[in-house]
Amino acid sequence: MKFPKSLSAKLEIRKQNNALRKLSLPNDLIDFASNDYIGFSKNKAIFDKTHRYLIENNCVQNGATGSRLLSGNHKVYQEAENSIAQFHQTESALIFNSGYDANVGFFSSVPQKGDVVLYDELCHASIRDGIQLSNAKSYKFQHHDFEDLEKLIQRFQTELIEVYVVTESVFSMDGDTPNLEELTQISEKYKCNLVIDEAHALGVFGDKGEGLVQLLGLQDRVFTRIMTFGKGLGCHGAAILGSQKLKDYLLNFARSFIYTTGLSPHSVATILVGYQHLESEKQTIEKLRENIIHFNQEKNLLGLKPMFVRSKSAIQSAIIPGNQNVKAMANQLQGKGFNVKAILSPTVPEGQERLRFCLHSFNTKEEISEVLGLLSVFVF
Repeated sequence: MKFPKSLSAKLEIRKQNNALRKLSLPNDLIDFASNDYIGFSKNKAIFDKTHRYLIENNCVQNGATGSRLLSGNHKVYQEAENSIAQFHQTESALIFNSGYDANVGFFSSVPQKGDVVLYDELCHASIRDGIQLSNAKSYKFQHHDFEDLEKLIQRFQTELIEVYVVTESVFSMDGDTPNLEELTQISEKYKCNLVIDEAHALGVFGDKGEGLVQLLGLQDRVFTRIMTFGKGLGCHGAAILGSQKLKDYLLNFARSFIYTTGLSPHSVATILVGYQHLESEKQTIEKLRENIIHFNQEKNLLGLKPMFVRSKSAIQSAIIPGNQNVKAMANQLQGKGFNVKAILSPTVPEGQERLRFCLHSFNTKEEISEVLGLLSVFVF
């Protein structure tokens, strides 16, 4: 069958740059690659409780049947959204099928023509894709550079437009965090709407894994939070947190919510039960924090600190420039039994290729010490 030459050419460029993406099957290597930070995707208690909930509440429907505005809504959605809102100390929550759908739905519909969106230059592709679908003007500010942000805000100081300031509480490639307290003050000073994606903070930060915003007590000063469940919660879905008016607006105008089949009762029940387990999994969350501390101590002892981006999150990235170099290093670690992934350009800028270590509550300190010891041998 004929295939467009322009598409073939793009694939060939990826091959030449050693950057062609391919699917791989699960393996039995020691996990330093998944976003399952506190092991909820493999939690048997969550699995069993979800099934009990479905039986006890007569949720016999296992599949999805249509948009939630048509036939796809059911009572477990209401219970889950109320529970999420209460857990995150906000007025409302609206469940989307994924973090990508949530970000595209929000940014494509909320900022209006004439409004301005100012976003951190390293924001996730789903945020940038949503912004591109919006009628608002958008400008990026340098990563964590709030002086640069303020200069941009001052260019658009008028009561006739809304300004949305966008960042992430934990950045997925670097694992670093912005100064959210300072950012909140700047947003309030200029009456901007602050939007924070907490995909990689849920289950990691806060006494019960509530996220970084609540850990800092900023939940009443943020316009919107986007919580993604495919990381710390270990299941499908995401939620946009905010006022009831925002929820009503998204129900009416967010196309990635309106024109898609809703999650099945089983998926939503898994979200609900996952949140219930966050309430009782303090020891698991604390174990993850201990592993993060141990990882940072070990990389310092081994002289690896200069390679790594500064991070106190579950994501730790060692910069190894060059797609070929970083892939070779990842292959060496995988050959020793450790599933560590190479992040290649163009996913990250050329010259910023890295090994990305994802830490989990179920990793042992011995595993952490061994994988970093191997890295130091391969590097030095």
